Amino acid sequence: MNSIPAQELKRRGIAAVDDLIAKGDVHVIRNNQPQYVVLSEERYQELVAEANEAYLARVRAALEDVKAGRVKKFKTADDLLKALDTEEPA
Repeated sequence: MNSIPAQELKRRGIAAVDDLIAKGDVHVIRNNQPQYVVLSEERYQELVAEANEAYLARVRAALEDVKAGRVKKFKTADDLLKALDTEEPA
């Protein structure tokens, strides 16, 4: 894991990240704990694209479940909550 103390970032500015970012994401350490992550624009766009693809896959799967009749309908939210309470864990 690439990391840099927050104090170093305060002292040197964003230039402190330049060498590290070439090796991957950079964790900024504050109070001995990772607090922030600095990403390259390319890496950020990859993460956004992956999140969007995962979202679309979930929506497609849900629509397939509806088409295939693998859904339950409830009249009220209370009915749904009761069904969830009585449902056995998968």
